Amino acid sequence: MHVVNNAVTVTLVQGDITDLDVDAIVNAANSQLILGSGVAGAVRRKGGPTIQKECLAIGYCEVGSAVITGGGDLKARHVIHAVGPWMGEGSESGKLANAVRASLDLAEKHGLSSIALPAISTGVFGYPLEGCAKVMLRVIIDYTFEDLDSLEHILVCLYDDKAYRVFEAEFKHEIAGLDTE
Repeated sequence: MHVVNNAVTVTLVQGDITDLDVDAIVNAANSQLILGSGVAGAVRRKGGPTIQKECLAIGYCEVGSAVITGGGDLKARHVIHAVGPWMGEGSESGKLANAVRASLDLAEKHGLSSIALPAISTGVFGYPLEGCAKVMLRVIIDYTFEDLDSLEHILVCLYDDKAYRVFEAEFKHEIAGLDTE
């Protein structure tokens, strides 16, 4: 499922984000930038040790922010490490929105044309899928209305059927009224 708005294609896909051939994938990171479990664990396993070394050199990233490293052995040339909120820490939706926005801004700043994002904070951080879908898709669709220099394709990659169905329902709601292809 996809929509094109202002020459930017937004696509929902199901699969393993670390297998995508895009300019950058987004890692759902922790503030210490330690590649542990979930998406980060897959990035560590498939991307090799250079990504973790770059993360350690950066050292820290605030909740709601993002940093960029190389893609190591991944098909993606870069990994954008976005730090979403833990459920229960307060102001979660704003922090999640900021992490998504920071990821898209980094892609634009680095002249990237394609980026793939997972359902940030929905793993061990405990953010509900429905809430994540609402926040992430609203930020992404709003972003396509801006004057962008390089970003042409934004993918949201969901790992399993349940996450895909939740995001698909919210995506249909968000794109109602937009011209879809």
